[in-house]
Amino acid sequence: MRGRLLVTASALALVAACQAAPARPTAAPPPAPKIVRADGSSCPDHPTPACTGAPRGRQLTSLKLNTENVAYRVRERGAVLDGVHIAGPLIVNADDVTIRNSVIDGHITNADGDRSFSFSIEDSTVGAAGTCGPLPAIGHDKYTATRVLVQGHSDGFRVSGDDVRIRDSFVKLCSNPGDHSDGIQAYNGGTGLLFQHNTVDQRAAEHITAPIFLVDEKSRDVVVTDNLVMGGTFSIQVRNAGGEQVVRGNKLVDKSWVYGPVDSECGRTDWAGNELVTIDADYRVTSIVGPLPCEGAS
Repeated sequence: MRGRLLVTASALALVAACQAAPARPTAAPPPAPKIVRADGSSCPDHPTPACTGAPRGRQLTSLKLNTENVAYRVRERGAVLDGVHIAGPLIVNADDVTIRNSVIDGHITNADGDRSFSFSIEDSTVGAAGTCGPLPAIGHDKYTATRVLVQGHSDGFRVSGDDVRIRDSFVKLCSNPGDHSDGIQAYNGGTGLLFQHNTVDQRAAEHITAPIFLVDEKSRDVVVTDNLVMGGTFSIQVRNAGGEQVVRGNKLVDKSWVYGPVDSECGRTDWAGNELVTIDADYRVTSIVGPLPCEGAS
């Protein structure tokens, strides 16, 4: 009996010691890559230049500028531009145009007077490093952008109509004096905007508004989810749209703004799971500072 009591007491003492001692941290397994491309490039978290833009090492075919020797215009419905280099702007003047694995040194627009045309762009680079174009890199409506690298532009994506889908893309912004740089801006917007799992870095631009600037009263049904953003006056501005406004799961680099992190419409926005974070030089999240509450109109 006495021996059994000694064993029990020892066991209790060991349990108490374990409870008092701090737990040893265990290393979390690395997250599975969220972006993996056929050329072997990948990103384990949010998009970076390493997994967006034209594939590395691919030979590109240079297209001769066919519009006043300053731009390349597409007029054929269903045209596919695959593995091309355009040393200027690209004008899409036909529906169902596909751009992939390509480099466009200028901007892309689908407007022709009052008309516009549908297109998609993926795994392509828009803009040239070392320059800063004043026009939006990609616009204006009825387009899908996937794994696009935008550089050399003071504005990234323009939304001036319906059916814009932007995913898995990386935007590095610049600015010129007098610019109002934005990562994405709605201007005379339309219905059905999805801005999902993109990275927008506005920290190097001086003449700025916001990485996410969606305040247009003509917009309807705006969904902004799982993006990583940094910079801006107020970094995330989402308000005034009709229908639903969804802002969920976004990460904002702490203290990267000028005036404040958020200026949005809190009373009618589906706002949840947004966080303040720190990142490293490769845009990897290194810590969660805390939740990012909505601020602005109730």
